[in-house]
Amino acid sequence: MRTLIQSELTTLLTNASVIELDGLGPKVLKLSDGSFIKLFRKRPLFSRETLKPYAKRFAENSERLKQLGFSSPKIIGVYWLVDPINKTAVHYWPLPGQTLRQTLGSSDAERRQQLIELFGELLAKLHTNGVYFRSVHLGNVLVQPDGQLGLIDLADMRISRFALSLRKRQRNLKHMQRYSEDQQWLFKEHLDALQEGYSRVAKGQTAKLFS
Repeated sequence: MRTLIQSELTTLLTNASVIELDGLGPKVLKLSDGSFIKLFRKRPLFSRETLKPYAKRFAENSERLKQLGFSSPKIIGVYWLVDPINKTAVHYWPLPGQTLRQTLGSSDAERRQQLIELFGELLAKLHTNGVYFRSVHLGNVLVQPDGQLGLIDLADMRISRFALSLRKRQRNLKHMQRYSEDQQWLFKEHLDALQEGYSRVAKGQTAKLFS
């Protein structure tokens, strides 16, 4: 990581468009060349950010996911910021496509069934490869132009050498049920598709996970 002073950040963000913001201002911006900058806020002194900056987590997770065979953004740079609000930033080329939630919202029932099977397969691959994506939901999975699924929002993720425990897999499913559309599509209308996709990769875990 290198330090990016305020003037450098200002220059980098010239003509950028805001993709995501909160009460403190922009969080994700699209730059004039099509690349993205994700800003991470300053945190209390004793936090997970102190142990390892979220921008660095994002970059490392992206590279590790590629090694495991998943689609993830290409990292351009990781920075410390001299800024009153933001502490770190990650600069990357985003994956093309739209979120799975958006795609499902514009698809008929048959297409939803196919996409949710793919999502079940992706989820099982993550779990089997030790990827604990704590905030996984249909808004941070992308449907790419080639039909494959990719991942975004990578800072909220841990990757271990061992497959996830049943408890962590269950927590992942529970988190997704917090979103009304996700719950309706995944656990009511197309639960069979989710289970079918998951069982292609982790058949032995499916019955226990969805019981």
